[in-house]
Amino acid sequence: MKIKHITLFSAGLLLASCSSVNKTETQVENSKTEMTVTNLPEGTVDRFADIQVLRYDIVDFDKLSLDQKKLVYYLSQAGLAGRDIIYDQNNPFNLEIRKAIEQIVSNYSGDKNTEDWNNFMTYAKQIWFANGIHHHYGMDKILPKFSREYFNSIVKNVDANISDKATEVIFSSSLEMKRKVKDADVDMIQASANGFYGEDVTQKMVEEFYADKINPNDKRPIEYGLNSTLILKDGQVTEDIWKSGGKYGAAIDKIILWLEKAVTVAENEDQKAALEKLIEYYKTGDLKTWDEYNIIWAKSTAGDIDWINGFIEVYGDAIGKRGTFESIVQITDFEASEQMQVVTENAQWFEDNSPLIESHKKKNVKGVSYKVVQVASESGDASPSTPIGVNLPNNNWIRQEHGSKSVSLGNIISAYDKASGSGMLQEFANDEKEIELSKKYGYLSGKLHTALHEVVGHASGQINDGIGQPAVTLKNYASTLEEARADLVGLYYIMDEKLIEIGLIPSLEVGIAEYDGYIRNGMLTQLQRLDLGKNVEEEHMQNRQLVASWVIEKGADANVIEVINRDGKRYYNITDYDQLRILFGELLREIQRIKSEGDYEAGKALVETYGVKVDPEIHEQVLERVAPLNLAPYRGFVNPVFVSITDENGKIIDIQIENDQSFVEQMLFYAKEYGNL
Repeated sequence: MKIKHITLFSAGLLLASCSSVNKTETQVENSKTEMTVTNLPEGTVDRFADIQVLRYDIVDFDKLSLDQKKLVYYLSQAGLAGRDIIYDQNNPFNLEIRKAIEQIVSNYSGDKNTEDWNNFMTYAKQIWFANGIHHHYGMDKILPKFSREYFNSIVKNVDANISDKATEVIFSSSLEMKRKVKDADVDMIQASANGFYGEDVTQKMVEEFYADKINPNDKRPIEYGLNSTLILKDGQVTEDIWKSGGKYGAAIDKIILWLEKAVTVAENEDQKAALEKLIEYYKTGDLKTWDEYNIIWAKSTAGDIDWINGFIEVYGDAIGKRGTFESIVQITDFEASEQMQVVTENAQWFEDNSPLIESHKKKNVKGVSYKVVQVASESGDASPSTPIGVNLPNNNWIRQEHGSKSVSLGNIISAYDKASGSGMLQEFANDEKEIELSKKYGYLSGKLHTALHEVVGHASGQINDGIGQPAVTLKNYASTLEEARADLVGLYYIMDEKLIEIGLIPSLEVGIAEYDGYIRNGMLTQLQRLDLGKNVEEEHMQNRQLVASWVIEKGADANVIEVINRDGKRYYNITDYDQLRILFGELLREIQRIKSEGDYEAGKALVETYGVKVDPEIHEQVLERVAPLNLAPYRGFVNPVFVSITDENGKIIDIQIENDQSFVEQMLFYAKEYGNL
């Protein structure tokens, strides 16, 4: 599971010089085709449409040993080798369209000072940022602001390779319009434009196919459907497995190549065993091997370097089965991890003292490992838009029996915080006290809520015997409810005196700041991410609106949260923080019951009633209030480039960092170096 960041962005980075020694395998070639972008805020790489692109720092990389540097390098290459996969997973036309765009950006010889060219470049950047033709968050197709005639002319100028069908997809207002459709009243498979299912495969076929395979009494089920495209072959539904020699095999073979190099410099035997098992999984596509890998990986907690690599999160699939490719390479931030280790050490106390029904509590919380890390490289579904925290593995029985790893991406969080401004806070906070507490404690409260969400939230609770996994029982609502459940755990405990006792917070004002910010975001500020008239569909946004709107409604009689309309603007004022905490606990208890008992109808009612619909008047007001602030609602990052330095015999003698690529340069560089499909 991952938690997405809601607020702002980043700062500059270290540039490592390579002197006169040889660069191998990742030689950077600067593109000369990029249009000039000026007057960007400090720390910003690029700004276009609703996107701001930033950089992140890697501190003390030079203090790693040569083998550790090699491990980071090899793992980063393994992640980037799979980059093309996410494009095809998001839509079958994505790779063809992206490659044509890259041909044009690299080779166009016409006038680049026109409005059409600027609009084309904005479209190109949107495609790169979203890993395809659909918005990375809103899921709607990105429609170009240039004509088909202009596009045809620039295609002809460079003799780009693109079919008539792909061109039609770009400009059509009816084809491939939404990457993921979450609507229980329609065939969600047929309505969604992602590449997880073959032509003519229906939701009914998918559900029947897995109903025949899944035993709800299996206490150690595999994650059915995680690594395959479901297709019709000779009229029969079958899985096209993502593995070496199978679908995506060309990219997976490159992933394996780099993982095999990583094995040679593993920090310890546990790391080596985990990497070898991951390679076996990629070679076989066997989901039992995937579970075996996750057990080894979850227990491999020693060492300074770690990784996330595989088909993991199922948010992109409307029915929550298919995993998108993702890679994050991490270096432990030891000082920050030590400060937060106390959360892990008290995981059982948090579980024992939660407001859950007793039978839904874990009697023995297994091996929750928590670290603050520095991101070294990201790819696939983690880039350019990145999470700020991750808790894995996702398979519930593994978490329950063997534990899990939780990480906060410390340098990403820090980069957002450094680049954040106070404009949104000034505009949407109800009073000066709220602003004061947010400025004083907002960073700490956000970091701590992330830790509680990942370490305690996702690790808590258990499913009743005989009840299937949430992906089966709660279907398309499973991810939203799980994120709400984890958020509620964090919200419940961030106002607990226990956190003062164990030294995590100086006072409950930290919790007050988080409560203020959570309600403000869930009801108002996150709406800037939606086009007017749209419902909330992304799971994290649904979760936050669900939680906020539910407690506002349930606390209405006691006026726990005042709804204030002042000077034509909506504000929220929490009048009773203790009572609000009780309400958070009641909702947590109910959502855990829904998960534990597999109560689909109750879960559906919660999400649809509180998490989906948007008041159009409030939405319009939010957009009007945000507009003068000129803030990008979505932010992401370029990655540093690792460069291997070799001696005259080709032996690697150092790994250095280059971190001066623009967004366009990086995308063209990736296309050249990692175009494996």
